[in-house]
Amino acid sequence: MSSKTIGGSAPALRSAVLLVVPAAVLGTVLAWALAASDPMQSEAPVRALADCAGATVVGLAALPRLHRRIDPPWRQLAVVAGIWTVLEFAVLACAAAQVVGVPVHRLGMNAFGTYLAHVSSGQVGIAILLGTAVVTGYCALAHRQPDRAAIDLVLMFAAVALELRPITGHMSQQTLGAVFAAVHVLAAAVWFGLLLALAVVLRSRGEWAEVLPRYSAWALPAVAAVTVSGVIDGLVKLGGLTPLLDTGYGRILLAKAVLLLGLLALGWWWRRTWVPAAADHRLSADTSLRRAIIEVTVIAVVFGLAATLSVTA
Repeated sequence: MSSKTIGGSAPALRSAVLLVVPAAVLGTVLAWALAASDPMQSEAPVRALADCAGATVVGLAALPRLHRRIDPPWRQLAVVAGIWTVLEFAVLACAAAQVVGVPVHRLGMNAFGTYLAHVSSGQVGIAILLGTAVVTGYCALAHRQPDRAAIDLVLMFAAVALELRPITGHMSQQTLGAVFAAVHVLAAAVWFGLLLALAVVLRSRGEWAEVLPRYSAWALPAVAAVTVSGVIDGLVKLGGLTPLLDTGYGRILLAKAVLLLGLLALGWWWRRTWVPAAADHRLSADTSLRRAIIEVTVIAVVFGLAATLSVTA
C-alpha cells in the first residue's frame, strides 16, 4: 500500500481537508467571545494553526506504524512540516510582541532578540523552531532518497517539538503536571493527526477497509487520554468547579468539554456504523473521506479552543 496510489477519492473532495484551517480559527473566535472581558492573547489563532500542523506531522509520520504496507508520505510531510515551521516562527513573533507590549508589525529586531535570549518562553520557542526545521529538512531530503531515511526519527523529533511548549507551561509547576500535559498533547495528535493523515493519503475503498479499523483501535485510548488529562489540567488551573461559569477560562474549558462529549458520541457512532461498513468494503472511498473530514474539522475547532486556553490569563 503506497501513499502514491492513484484513483479512488476525487481531488476536489480531498482538498476539503483544508477546512481545518478556518475551523481552528473559528475555535479561537468562539473562545474570545466566551472569555468576554478577560485578558486574551492575540497569538491564539496562530498557535491553533501551529498545533494543527504539528499534530498532522505526527499523524503522517505515524502512518507506517498504523499499517506496515503504507509507505512514509515524505512529500506531504515536508510540506506540512514547512508550514509548521513558518507558523511556529509566527507564534514566537506574536509572543514577543505581547511581552514587549507592541503590535507584532511594530516589533523591532532588538526587542525580538532580547525576548529570544532572555525570556524562557522565547528560548523554548527557539528549541521548537529548530526541531520543526530539522523535521522539514530531513523530510525534504528523504523525499529524494527514501531508501536511506527513517520515519521513526521524524516521529521522535516531531513529538518532542509538539510537546515542548505544553510541558514547560503552567502544568509543569504541578505534581505530574508535565506528564499529563505530554499525554494530552500526544493523544490529541494521534486522534486528530492520524485521521487527517488518512484523509490525505488513502485513496481507495480497499485502503480504507484495511487501515480505518486499525486507526479506530488507536483512537479509542487516545480520546480517553485526551479527556482524562484535559479534565485534570482544567480542574488544577481553575481550582474548583465554580470558576467554570465565572471566568473566561472556565467558560472556554466548558465549551471544549461540550465539544469533546459530542465528538465522543460521534466516535461511538462511527465505531458502530462507519468502521464495520468500511472494513466490509460496503462504503466508497469518498464516503469514508467525507466522514473523516467532518470529524477532523470539528476537532480543529477544539484545537482552537485549546490553543486559546493555553494563552488565557
